[in-house]
Amino acid sequence: MAAKGGHEAVVKLLLETGKVEVDSKDKGDQTPLWMAASGGHEAVVKLLLETGKVEVDSKDVWGQTPLSIAAERKHEAVVKLLLETGNVEVDSKDENGWTPLSWAAEKGHEAVVKLL
Repeated sequence: MAAKGGHEAVVKLLLETGKVEVDSKDKGDQTPLWMAASGGHEAVVKLLLETGKVEVDSKDVWGQTPLSIAAERKHEAVVKLLLETGNVEVDSKDENGWTPLSWAAEKGHEAVVKLL
């Protein structure tokens, strides 16, 4: 919930305890990274990526990855962070066959389209 809400200080404290599963999934198969990307919470995304313990291409029940949801919602800074890892599958398809580029183009997010 801290990642979903973009609560950077709380996420940092939780990570420092070493007692949290940073890649846990909720009922919708959404991870903290997915939730932070969804909300455009750049600082939280960065903290989670820095752990080295997150699967950057983890899919939710609809097949969307953190990159896909960030592209759909026009979170340019988050898209850039995820791309900079060098570990994301840019052409990952969701259950409807849509890629992050498909989502960004459909929603008219020109800056995100250029990044992808």
